[in-house]
Amino acid sequence: MTAAERRSVARRESEHPRFFNAERETMEPARREEIVLARVRHQLTYVYEHVPFYRRHYDAHGFKPQDVASLEDFTRKVPVVTKKQLVADQAEHPPFGSYLGVERSELARIQGSSGTSGRPTLYGISTDDWQRSHEVSCMALWSAGVRPDDVVQISFPFSLFLGGWGLLQACEALGACVLPVGSLVPTDQQVRFLADVGVDVLVATPSYALHLGRRAAELGVDLDGSQLGVVIVAGEPGGSVPAIRQSMSELLGGADVIDLGAGSSSELYPFYANVGCRHTDGGVHLIQDENFTEIVAKDDPNEPVAPGTSGGVVATHLWRRSQPMIRFWLGDEGVLDDAPCACGRTYPRLPKGVYGRLDDMLLIRGANVYPSAIDAVVRETPGTGPEYRIVVERRGELDELRVEVESEAPLAAEDASGLGAELGRRLKEALSVRVDVAVKEPGSFETQVFKARRVVDRRAAVGS
Repeated sequence: MTAAERRSVARRESEHPRFFNAERETMEPARREEIVLARVRHQLTYVYEHVPFYRRHYDAHGFKPQDVASLEDFTRKVPVVTKKQLVADQAEHPPFGSYLGVERSELARIQGSSGTSGRPTLYGISTDDWQRSHEVSCMALWSAGVRPDDVVQISFPFSLFLGGWGLLQACEALGACVLPVGSLVPTDQQVRFLADVGVDVLVATPSYALHLGRRAAELGVDLDGSQLGVVIVAGEPGGSVPAIRQSMSELLGGADVIDLGAGSSSELYPFYANVGCRHTDGGVHLIQDENFTEIVAKDDPNEPVAPGTSGGVVATHLWRRSQPMIRFWLGDEGVLDDAPCACGRTYPRLPKGVYGRLDDMLLIRGANVYPSAIDAVVRETPGTGPEYRIVVERRGELDELRVEVESEAPLAAEDASGLGAELGRRLKEALSVRVDVAVKEPGSFETQVFKARRVVDRRAAVGS
């Protein structure tokens, strides 16, 4: 048992209570559904009466708040909101769009999206909503294993994007000590902090957590002998993929890896209402009485699907007044599990976390291929290096998929060919699609550390 594993066991058996808010976290599901329905109906009335964006949206679909008498009505009758609609509304009604919902004088913060998909979307957060998020954020971090006597190193960017700031606020509300290094502190210095400061918890994207672990090994920094016991990841898929989780844990001294929910888009911050459970291997609990999450048909957001069926993820703020998201279509894919959890929490789970983006999904010769599935295979194949690219091209009438991957160390041509063949075999077995593989020299690609983007889709370039 490694030092980090021993610390994790001690953390579970410590003098701290198991739950941050036992009443909420262990509530009977039927009672929780009653609360959710009451809040849903309240929010629908509120946004129809006070938020012009929603009144126009609902009127255009012939919907009225009084049409909802059950949670099934909510799914079947209320039209979803998309990021594209929000961006267009802000362009027409700058700076916050016509869905601010509160007076400007009530705002405590102005933040924005990361802008990776275009012009940043601005978010106004009221003082009441900012304070409200304390409770659920503390619940989430407590579930992940953070305690008041911990030192938490936050390696998320501190920028217009709210993620790092929300985590900082959550840790402070919990009483933990924060080391907010952000993304501008050099990686080597961040590695030294992990070992020298006595950091208990690291928060980062999966890509950057892996990068820190590899760099620690290159520098000869022994994280197995450090205080690090918990690694919380978010911002990208991967935190619930077994192979990626195992790699992160091994590289970071055997620490527990907890998924904070890749589907927690900017529109849903600062409420950390998806969080992993240390009693299961990946996945996230859904704090349904804060942000209500539905799983619906991939091609029809008004068609509910049963637990255990893969579908699209839709989320709703039950309490937020400033820019509330009501049936927001995240574009993520997940599957719901409402079976009892060993941790004692009665919240349902996304047992695989968010394992794909419906809009990032690659359709290759009739098969659905998710970049996160390719990532998992690359990570678990011996001899592969830290960086790779997924290249999609059209040759004639067929789409072709190629993975270009760095080798872990320089290889002779024969060995590189063998590694490519082995990775190609594994990819075909996992994806049911033939994949060309090209093995590149170490250092061929720029290191991806934040919001990793490794897909190069060249089909659009030829007008397809």
